[in-house]
Amino acid sequence: MTRTSPALAPARLHPADLAGLASVGLRTRKLRAGLSALGIAIGVAAIVAVLGLARSSQSALINEINALGTNLLTVANGQSLTGGTAELPLAAPGMIGQLSGVTAVQEIGQVSGVNAYRSPYIPAINTNALTVSAASLGLPSVAGTTVAEGSYLNAATAREPAAVLGAAAAQRLGIDRVWPGMRIWVGGMWFYVAGILNPAPLAPEIDSSILIGFPAAGKYLGFDGHPSEIYVRTRNTQAIITTVDGLLAAQANPENPSQVTISQPSSALTAQADAAGAFDTLFLGLGVVALLVGAVGVANIMVISVLERRQEIGLRRALGATKGQIRTQFLAEAILLALAGGAAGVILGAASTAIYARTKGWAVVIPPEAWGGGLAAAVLIGALAGLLPAIRAARLSPTQALWSL
Repeated sequence: MTRTSPALAPARLHPADLAGLASVGLRTRKLRAGLSALGIAIGVAAIVAVLGLARSSQSALINEINALGTNLLTVANGQSLTGGTAELPLAAPGMIGQLSGVTAVQEIGQVSGVNAYRSPYIPAINTNALTVSAASLGLPSVAGTTVAEGSYLNAATAREPAAVLGAAAAQRLGIDRVWPGMRIWVGGMWFYVAGILNPAPLAPEIDSSILIGFPAAGKYLGFDGHPSEIYVRTRNTQAIITTVDGLLAAQANPENPSQVTISQPSSALTAQADAAGAFDTLFLGLGVVALLVGAVGVANIMVISVLERRQEIGLRRALGATKGQIRTQFLAEAILLALAGGAAGVILGAASTAIYARTKGWAVVIPPEAWGGGLAAAVLIGALAGLLPAIRAARLSPTQALWSL
């Protein structure tokens, strides 16, 4: 009676052995592997950078809105029944201040027909899109700005030919600092420059304005005193903000509330950020395209690698390697190649985000889904790109592969 010896079970491929085998092709063909991983790196870097910059800018915007306050409401003159510009009553600021929940009210009034120039020798047509407005004395703190140079109007200078320049107005006039005796030409006479304001994100109309006191505007420029924009601060709770918002129009102009425009500037900033997010989608799309190009590159190098390494495959099969082990080896090689490109892309994207965010003064925020998603996408693409070459490698006949030795 003959006894048959039991079939030997194939040796198991341990993770350390698999990692070593998967890295052989990459280590022996470094340049080709690097170029193939470049597409993956570019795609992942684009995804990480776009998501990181979007989150960093969003964080900066939220911090800015929180610092400026969401409790600012603006009241502006709307349109009359005839289609012209309506006029807010002289008593509108005082009436608004009587509303429960309102903590501060300040106003400006545009002086129509009056332009400002650096000197009287500037052609009248070169207005630089500047406006001349009368302004109340507590305007900066309520509108969300501060004085950058000099000083703001006070009870004395508000009655004299003195002006404060908005940030954009100062830039267009070529003025970056204030010195004693500095003057600009306003409405056919000299006005002394008292100060320059910092940008007002919640009140951009102030940036391009030349601000003078209400008494001086009436005395020297014939201003009628009607406000064109009223800035209202409320207690910082959403219920009070909503309640005051609903009452402002009737309180500002009881006779014609429909001719009053109410807005919340912080909402405009949020909408601006949402509009900018459309470009994020575009760049994410470009990142996905780069990842697809990288996937084609990985698939191409793996196909070539299988053809070039037929002898190696045949020898390993002859020594007892199973089809599954060959398939696993080449699949792991493709994943390792894509993962290397993904890791490089994460580093590149994070560095780009950090550099750009620092130049903008933002906090660097890289969400976990950016780098985690980038690496996961790289692994998935590597697996998909290497699957067909791995299957082809496993199907090679050991005899045919060794015949070419």
